[in-house]
Amino acid sequence: MLDAGTRDGLTSAQVEARIADGRVNTQEQPSSRSIGDILRENVFTLFNGILTACFIVVVLLGDLRDGFFFGIVVVNALIGIVQEYRAKRVLDRAALLAAPHSRVRRDAAVVTVALDQVVLDDLLVLRPGDQVPADAIVVESTGLSLDESMLTGESDPMFKDAGAPLLSGSHVVSGTGLATVSAVGADSYASRLTSEIRKHSQVRSELRDATNRILVYLSWILGPIILITLLGRVFAYGGFSEVFVDERWRRALLDAVAAVVGLIPEGLVLLTSLAFGVAAIQLAARKVLVQELAAVEVLARVDVLFLDKTGTLTTGELSLHGTEALAGEQAVADGELALAAFGSDEAGNATSGILGSRFRSDRIAVGRRIPFSSATKYSALTMTVDGGPESAWVLGAPERVLDGHSEALARATALAATGLRTLALARAIDPLPAELHMPLTGTRVEPVLLVLLAETLRPEAQQALEYFREQSVRVVVMSGDNPVTVAAIARELHLEGEAIDASTLTTDDELADALERASVLGRVSPDQKRAAVRLLKGSGRTVAMTGDGVNDAMAVKGADLGIAMGSGTAATKAASRVVLLDDRFDRLPDVLASGRRVIANVERVSNIFLAKTTYGILLALVSAAILWPFPFLPRQLTLVSSLAIGIPSFFLALAPNKRIYTPGVLGRVLRYSIPTGLIAGLTAIVAYAPLYRSVPLHEARSVTTVALFCVSLWMLCVLTRPLTGIRWLLLAAVAAAFTLVCVIPFTATFFEMHLQLDGALAWGIAVGAVGAAGVELFYRFAKRRSLVFDRL
Repeated sequence: MLDAGTRDGLTSAQVEARIADGRVNTQEQPSSRSIGDILRENVFTLFNGILTACFIVVVLLGDLRDGFFFGIVVVNALIGIVQEYRAKRVLDRAALLAAPHSRVRRDAAVVTVALDQVVLDDLLVLRPGDQVPADAIVVESTGLSLDESMLTGESDPMFKDAGAPLLSGSHVVSGTGLATVSAVGADSYASRLTSEIRKHSQVRSELRDATNRILVYLSWILGPIILITLLGRVFAYGGFSEVFVDERWRRALLDAVAAVVGLIPEGLVLLTSLAFGVAAIQLAARKVLVQELAAVEVLARVDVLFLDKTGTLTTGELSLHGTEALAGEQAVADGELALAAFGSDEAGNATSGILGSRFRSDRIAVGRRIPFSSATKYSALTMTVDGGPESAWVLGAPERVLDGHSEALARATALAATGLRTLALARAIDPLPAELHMPLTGTRVEPVLLVLLAETLRPEAQQALEYFREQSVRVVVMSGDNPVTVAAIARELHLEGEAIDASTLTTDDELADALERASVLGRVSPDQKRAAVRLLKGSGRTVAMTGDGVNDAMAVKGADLGIAMGSGTAATKAASRVVLLDDRFDRLPDVLASGRRVIANVERVSNIFLAKTTYGILLALVSAAILWPFPFLPRQLTLVSSLAIGIPSFFLALAPNKRIYTPGVLGRVLRYSIPTGLIAGLTAIVAYAPLYRSVPLHEARSVTTVALFCVSLWMLCVLTRPLTGIRWLLLAAVAAAFTLVCVIPFTATFFEMHLQLDGALAWGIAVGAVGAAGVELFYRFAKRRSLVFDRL
């Protein structure tokens, strides 16, 4: 209870002094990534840097038409920036502490102040529905109970008597109270728990990692190849003594740019971003917010999914499961009237609300009430029915109410073991305790009813869990609730494995052992959730973690894929990669399916992009060594890669594909792309070799472009198999588009495609056909040996 010195709260002078000292409740909670982070990660990449340097050379020295490739850099960056900025805007609307104001007692009067105006030692006035703005100590309680599930994971309301600590961010469920603020701002529990969330880290994407690894490898060889290419160009145009006499040095540099552009699989990065972006848009239509594009892929690789019980498998709400009689019919009828009396308490706790929705009567008149106390674990009242004699009733924990009634207590314990929350209702024979918060010791009672409460399962949970079981994704339920209750929910959802009380696990070794043999863990602390993620990631597993409360935030952040509920705290949503805006757990199969489509299809089309890199390297080295003018202009390589690679690959990347993910994407791609790239490069060399001296250079380059297109088209044909009607149409459209580019004067001039119906063109087509046959032979060989194509 309050003493005379603090009953009136702080004075105005004391408040001003604390504000001046900085002892005020200033909250700086993270909501989402900064715009700077988004721009930096999408603009300043190795891929963008290489192609931007090439573009600058083209702008300064050549024809802007040869800079056509730079559009890919711009589009690729814009896709990532727009999608991630969109996610940022959604999350910035939320805040960890949703309550806009708090009530405090100052100068002996209750006043309403903003959250950031609460100061240390303020006297909080708490009522049902209020959110605690800062850590505090209860000094007066009248049945005060709080929901701390967002902070501790415990879904049961926690009753708080005088001297009990209150955590910032918790909500008052029932009762009233006064509390003195003990910590504000960054010193509060919620702020300390979320301080590390501000550190942003990228989600790990195998596709992005594979692309970046390729670019790193290319960066190692790019310097020597550029040097070799430049020297080759210089000598091809007359050597150092003549190259600077006229404009030949410009042509030499443009040749070098063409060679470098041929090395970069620029369309692959764009295609990956497009595939991620389209998947993110499709998921957004299903109320799934993807905060980082690569997160679409990650769930497809997940093999362990950690779920919280409350808010994920269940709605977080209790419902009346039923009652079980412990006495005769008349006593039970009287007991149901008593339940209506308990349910009529407007200031009661959540249990009162549940009872009030089921039991109602205008025949009762309530006299005295004893509110529930966490110390005594019961509530009580006296009532009359139709003006008759007064009776006293007790409702509370069976172990307190049924003391001395072993048979009834055993039945209550057995029901509790099934996961039901069990309360005992009894008629008091002796008078109720005279004071509040007094135990029932010495008060005789007669058991009348057991009241059974159950958590409401989400209707979609069973089907979603069955889907993950079929997809070989192990599901582990981790909850702050009693393991018996959690195990009962898990059994109802057909989750296998034993249930373990995590509060008994004191070391990482014990936790690791529990994770190997159990699918349900109760009484899990926030640190244990984080440790579980770390342990499984360390063993090579890919881990996803769902959560909604602040207590989940660090585990969500540490997982390979963090998944937040839309109703969760802003801190948890900021730490996650995917947000289920409507809290529906059954959205996750959609995310998994989208991720698998992206991985499988991008792997399929990556083959042809990296084949382009392979023949680009071969052409750069051979043309430099033999002192040839480079066989292509940059725009001609862009034409081939756009029509035979980029545009059709976009359609292939969006096609349905349910292939289960298998690690080793880069290795499989290289086993196909290097041989076929060498075949394409040799095709271009053979086509160009007899022409570059016998016909004008622009015609030799045009014919070589035709030969390269023929073999590239056949590589596309291989990758589109099995050839359905739509895929045949795609191949025909690509071939028709290239033909039109070559015959329409404007496009032919733009791309420098100077072709004549003569022997040179026939030679190019014939060599291209031989190269296509070589790709087909390799395809059949590789398929027979199961080297690559069992995964396409």
